[in-house]
Amino acid sequence: MNSTAPKPAASRPFDVTIRGAGVVGRTLALLLARERLRVALVVPPPPGGPDVRAYALNSASRELLQSVRAWPEDETVITPVRDMQVFGDTDGAVRFSASADPAAALSWIVDVPALEARLAEAVRYQAGIELCTEAPPAQLTVVCEGKRSVSRAELGFEFDVRPYPQSAVATRLQCALPHGGVARQWFTGGEIMALLPLGGPQGNSVALVWSVDRQQAKSWLEADAQDLISAIEARCGQVLGPMQLLSPVQAWPLELSRARRWVASLPGGGVALAGDAAHAMHPLAGQGLNVGLADVAELARVLHGREYWRGVGDHKLLRRYERARQADVNAMGWVTDGLFGLFSHADSRVQALRNWGMKGFERSGALKQWVSKQASGLGS
Repeated sequence: MNSTAPKPAASRPFDVTIRGAGVVGRTLALLLARERLRVALVVPPPPGGPDVRAYALNSASRELLQSVRAWPEDETVITPVRDMQVFGDTDGAVRFSASADPAAALSWIVDVPALEARLAEAVRYQAGIELCTEAPPAQLTVVCEGKRSVSRAELGFEFDVRPYPQSAVATRLQCALPHGGVARQWFTGGEIMALLPLGGPQGNSVALVWSVDRQQAKSWLEADAQDLISAIEARCGQVLGPMQLLSPVQAWPLELSRARRWVASLPGGGVALAGDAAHAMHPLAGQGLNVGLADVAELARVLHGREYWRGVGDHKLLRRYERARQADVNAMGWVTDGLFGLFSHADSRVQALRNWGMKGFERSGALKQWVSKQASGLGS
């Protein structure tokens, strides 16, 4: 059993050093330790303040976390999304529903602190993982520090950033009515508001993610709580009744960003980027963490399938990972960027066109099914 306290790097050489111990980094550590690789997991100082984030995880991410025994068991921190409702400016709307199987879901909304705690526990009991306070040398270094990664710049990776004119405002809300396992999203006046169900299938709390103009986001951080609640209720038509704040309000700037290259060969060994250290996109599709977990699943698959004579830091081996992931990630980035551009446009003619498109998509049948399958992470 591993100690929970990080230690200075040990003298015995490591196969892989993972810089960053968030959801993506810890999942990768668990995957590689199963391959009998010796892994150093570099744990940064804990961030201050409460964490109000909630992740929408698809079927592929759920299966991956279950495979490393890190899926939370407490039903109150995992909320299956049985239906998703997306509303346009006027009468445009799209609805997705899970199959008739009671166990089926479009996605699962997972409380971030609970997921991180479950991953930390799994790492603690997994042989082959050493928690460290600094990065020791290894055949392969994987950077999973997020989009503000310091290591990425230190190691010479170029990172292109295109800021959006919006920030995401996030908080937790208690609602008078149960959410019914429905995730709801509104595209109105250039803003994007999502209410994600929390507290389990019978819960009546939600996570708010509201993309608004940066100055407006700053105003909401400083606003009276009741003013913010009134604005939220007006935007969603009080679909869940009166609301109350459950947590502080947080905000962060939104951007489309990506590393020009994901892997490198340095004198000390191979280096790879994964998760937000390699890419970041608009949260409107709720795919950010799913894409990051798909990165580490692919990297683990590539390392597992390597030729016996290749080391884990072999550049040609790492290029297989880069090629496999870049195309999918770029495509998802283009989709989210295109949707943002379409729904942030204030021209009434564009608004009419996109609402017409939403209604047509709602009636499309097979196309809707295909999109739903792709979003699950299990589509071909």
